[in-house]
Amino acid sequence: MEPVTLPDAEQLPEALLELAVPFEEVNAVLAARTRLARDGGLRAAFDEALREQVAAVGTLGRPSGLYGSRPAGFEADGHLLTLLFVALAPHVRAYHRALGIGPAVTRSTLADLGRQLVVSRWRGHPGGLGNPSWLTLHFRGELYQLGRLQFQRKRLTGADAESAAAAGFGPWSLQLHIPDHSGPLSAEACDRALARARDFFARHFPTEPYATAFISSWLLDPQLRRHLPEDSNIVRFQKRFTPLRPPGEPADDNPLRYVFGDSGRPLESLPRDTPLQRALVDHLRAGGHWYVVGGWLRLGEGDVLGEDDA
Repeated sequence: MEPVTLPDAEQLPEALLELAVPFEEVNAVLAARTRLARDGGLRAAFDEALREQVAAVGTLGRPSGLYGSRPAGFEADGHLLTLLFVALAPHVRAYHRALGIGPAVTRSTLADLGRQLVVSRWRGHPGGLGNPSWLTLHFRGELYQLGRLQFQRKRLTGADAESAAAAGFGPWSLQLHIPDHSGPLSAEACDRALARARDFFARHFPTEPYATAFISSWLLDPQLRRHLPEDSNIVRFQKRFTPLRPPGEPADDNPLRYVFGDSGRPLESLPRDTPLQRALVDHLRAGGHWYVVGGWLRLGEGDVLGEDDA
């Protein structure tokens, strides 16, 4: 792989633009680069973290590696961590090219850096990335965005592998993720994404036979059907999946965080402008709870193929 490098101050704004970093964050990331140039200890820690991330490109199921014995403040600096992913991006692009992955998929996958900066700000994070570990999946080649959905390569173990075997499937399964602020979760968009995924992973990861996909999400909580129209996007999405196991403990803050940004606000202060907002709030105010529910589906034959090379 290429040597570990960092864009200089003149190159950095263009590198940020390529990763969909919003303009409100650009000056703060430039300032983080200036701090690196002035603080030798901080730069040494940054270079060490970057080498770890470069070494992780192409691995599967590896811990994020972002947290350890770093100088005080390194892990809490969301703009410094943003800069880490900017420096990592050329290595990820090289890995994608080696696999024959088209630039459109690379661009949309790595653009989640910019989206996560927006989401972090929306959720009240003081600056930069609020959840950098999530992006290590994108930047080591484990997760790909294909249209409306994101797909994470997974080799199941333990009880999950046993459940898959009982259903007649092998241990390889794609974990679905639904990115924030990416448009409606329409049935048509999901159909296209699932069809693309079947073709994409068979083409670029032929030794990993993915016959199924699974998800763990509050969106699969069956209680939502009591509150939403039968033809709503969420109810139609639920119907695709076979339940994996009974729900666990209540996870009320999970849907609140995804729908309202801040799960700590009083319920009476939350907006009730959409059927989903009203459903989440009214159910909780009536004493109910929301749950994260798991489900799986077969990756069937699709007719929207080859779009990953656009």
